[in-house]
Amino acid sequence: MTDLVIVHLYPREMNIYGDMGNLIALRRRLEWRGMGHRVDRVGVGDEYDFTGADIVVAGGGEDLSQMKVAADLQTRAGAVRRAVDDGVVFLTVCGTYQLFGHRFVTASGEVIPGIGVFDCETIGGGTRMIGNIVVDAAAGRLVGFENHSGRTMLGAGQEALGRVVRGNGNNDTTGEEGAMVNNAFGTYLHGSVLPKNPAFADDLIARALRRRGESGELSALDDSVEQAAAKSAAARL
Repeated sequence: MTDLVIVHLYPREMNIYGDMGNLIALRRRLEWRGMGHRVDRVGVGDEYDFTGADIVVAGGGEDLSQMKVAADLQTRAGAVRRAVDDGVVFLTVCGTYQLFGHRFVTASGEVIPGIGVFDCETIGGGTRMIGNIVVDAAAGRLVGFENHSGRTMLGAGQEALGRVVRGNGNNDTTGEEGAMVNNAFGTYLHGSVLPKNPAFADDLIARALRRRGESGELSALDDSVEQAAAKSAAARL
C-alpha cells in the first residue's frame, strides 16, 4: 500500500479555530489502520511541487494572515489548479476556501483575487454568522462550527458540498454549504470538521487511495466517541 503524502498548506497563517485538527484526524486514522504517510508543511514563500501530493489541507485565518496568503497563493495558482484537475484531494476551510474562489471583496470594498478553483465569490458582510452547523452532504450528515462574515455565492453550475440543515453555510439565503470540484472541497465548517465527522475523513483518504490506483476500501474503526461528539454539537442548535 502506498504511503500517502499529506500537505499542510499555510500551517502558521491559516490555523484558526482548531483547523490543525483536520491534519491530526487524517494522520491518526491512517496510523490506526497501520497505513504509512508523510506530512509536508508549506508556508508563504516555500517552493513546493504538488504533483507528489495526495491530500492537501488548509484552514482559515485572521484578515492579515489571509492577505499574506492571498498574494502567495497567486504564485501557486497554476500548480494548484493542475493538481485539482489531476484528482489530488483538497480540503480548504473558511479563509482558504474563499481564496479558492474567484475573489473576496472585504467589507470595506477591497478586492482580493482568488485562484478560481471553485466558481464562487465572497462578499464581506457587517455581521458574523457564528455557531454550530449541521449539513447533509454526500459523505453523510456533517457537524461543525462556523464563524465567518463573508457571504459566498456559488456560480450557476457550481456544486455545493451539501445542504444546510441548521446554521447558515455559504450565506444566509441559499441554504448551500461549501463547494466541490473533482476531489477538491471547500467548507465553512471549523471545529475542526474531520475529527467530528470521521466518515468525511475516511472519504478523503479513500479518494486519495483510489487516485493512486488502490481500492480505497478501509478497515472499520470504532468511531463511537467521534459520533457522540458530533451528536452533542448538533444538539446545541
